[in-house]
Amino acid sequence: MPTAQASVELLATPQDVWRFLAEPYHLADWWPNLVSVEPDRLGLSAGARWRISSHRATLLRRADYEDTLLVVAADPGSRVSLEFVRSRLRADLTFTPAGPERTQAELRVTGPFMLGFSRNIAKVALTRLHSLVQTAATV
Repeated sequence: MPTAQASVELLATPQDVWRFLAEPYHLADWWPNLVSVEPDRLGLSAGARWRISSHRATLLRRADYEDTLLVVAADPGSRVSLEFVRSRLRADLTFTPAGPERTQAELRVTGPFMLGFSRNIAKVALTRLHSLVQTAATV
């Protein structure tokens, strides 16, 4: 199955990264093309099912698009695995300490239709996450 991968060093501790990711509504801030997230009562924990929507048309879907996101795994401070059910995408985000106040994040996205923009989805997502998680940045 086609795969897109990227890694980046975040200017935050793994705990700060986890706190950001644990807020379900932040997903639309860093995941490309998402405009809304409706989490279930489980939040970011294994087995949770969220409704997500996008307003970007692609070759294979209309502009207003809804999907179900399944949280496959959520290990506080180290890993989040998400499955976009209708899109058949799987996203595995792992993060490890990379020094004082730093975290190495790696994102692997697999799916059957990794064409065009989709080939850069991991890089775009991590670039956006990097911009949002800057707790250790110096001015």
